[in-house]
Parts: sequence; structure tokens; C-alpha cells
Amino acid sequence: MTSPIAHFNGQLVPLDQVHISPLDRGFLFGDGVYEVIPAYGGKLLRAHEHFARLQRSMDEIGLSNPYTAEGWVDAVKALLAHHAGDQAVYIQVTRGVPPKRDHVIPKGLAPTVFMMSSPMVNPSREMIDKGVACVSASDFRWHKCHIKSVSLLGNVLARQISADAGATETVLFRDGYLTEAAASNVFVVKDGVVYAAPQDNHILLGITYELLAELAAGGHVQFQIRPVAETLVRVADEIWLSSSTKEVIAVTTLDGKPVGAGVPGPVFKRMHALFQDYKAKLAA
Repeated sequence: MTSPIAHFNGQLVPLDQVHISPLDRGFLFGDGVYEVIPAYGGKLLRAHEHFARLQRSMDEIGLSNPYTAEGWVDAVKALLAHHAGDQAVYIQVTRGVPPKRDHVIPKGLAPTVFMMSSPMVNPSREMIDKGVACVSASDFRWHKCHIKSVSLLGNVLARQISADAGATETVLFRDGYLTEAAASNVFVVKDGVVYAAPQDNHILLGITYELLAELAAGGHVQFQIRPVAETLVRVADEIWLSSSTKEVIAVTTLDGKPVGAGVPGPVFKRMHALFQDYKAKLAA
């Protein structure tokens, strides 16, 4: 079977021919950042916003950006030319390869740039119609979750909690308030109003989160960004998950108890329709 084409340090090569040094700081320390960008019909979903977030993540860790935003778009389009259908483009930039292992950040390293593209796996019809099960846990991750870092061990352990329980996601709470899920943003609906946690240092600045806020405004859906108490989540009429690959899906059970009526609610259905309309226009 032919290996898919990837991008590695400015070159398009078969994925199985990409070789990364064991001294790469991404490998040794998780010293790097990443992005995942959906592409529908070959068109990137909110490319400007994704590359702006990539720049913010790089700025937070003092990592030099090897490309302009336009350069990133050109590189991704060149990669997508080798992949058919809707795609999820993964981009990773690490600090690079130093001469030795040392915690201190060396100066003058050339960043390591890696990109690959995989077929987009959208939520199934069953997930959309019936919703998904989630569990909850204390948010034990670090205090810089707004950086889209490749250091994802905390998220991995949080996601494993739900995997072990046969659930789709782990909804996280810190000091009595909702933050996000292991690999998703979380939204709560009560009495027709959508509530979202503030985009502070305890959650990832979700591109889909921002898109849903815009779609809500245009679709006359009440949307409030404010601290969301765990007590509100526990009595919510609806709970949703969102991410670049999940789009938006309803949570119908949390910790084994039904959310609202235990089926996807009317506000979710409205938001899901708005999202699908947005996608259709993008790919047209």
C-alpha cells in the first residue's frame, strides 16, 4: 500500500519516509505546538483563525514561526493536492534539534515542521441523532491550557478516563467550574440560553467554539460567555461538545445520568443545522 504524502521541513515526502531525530525537543520535552484544520471540498475551515492561534501558541513559548500565514496556507494547499475528499490537516512545529539534551532552551535552532493529512471522520448519523455519553473528572492539567501544546499527557490521561468507561469524552471541572473536555470544548444550555466557559488560560481557545458563537449570533440563539458552575452543568437541559473534528455533538448522558430529556435538544438541533449550512457554503 502506498504511503500517504506528508510535509516535512519544506518537502513533500511519503509519510513512512519521515524521520525525526531522537534529539528533537518535541520528542524529548514535548517542546512544540500544533494545529488541526478541517478541509471541506479542499477548502480550509477558518484558516486565518487557525494560523492566528498557531502564532499565539508559538508566541507563548517563544518559538519562531517559520512561515507567514500565507506561507502556511500555500504549504497546506500543496499537501492537500495529494489527498482527496474532506481532510483533517495536522500541523506540528517543534523547537528543533539541539546538539544535546538540556532543559534550557537553546538559541538559533531551526524549528521542525511536520504536516500530515487524514480523511475527515465526521460524527456518525447515530451520534447526531442520539447524542453521546460522557463522564466527568477533576481538571488536573497545568495552568496554560490555552497553548495548543504537543505536551498532551494530561489530556491523554483525562481522555482515557472516558475511554475506560466506554464514554466519548471526559468533562472537566476546576474549583467547582466547567473548563472543557479532554479534547473538546463544552457548552451548556439552560432555559434556551447557551453558556460557554471564558476563553482563559484553563481552556483551549477553540476555533469551532468561536464559530459557534458567531453562528449563534447570526441564528438568533442566545449565547453567553461566563464562568459556568458545575451545579449548572448538573441540571443542564442540554450539553454539547465541539472541536475541529467533532464539529458539534450533543451529550445525552453525563456520569450515567440523562442530560435533560436524555436526547439531543432543540437548541442543539438548531446549532447543528447552522453549522452544516456553514460547511455547505464553504465547500460550494
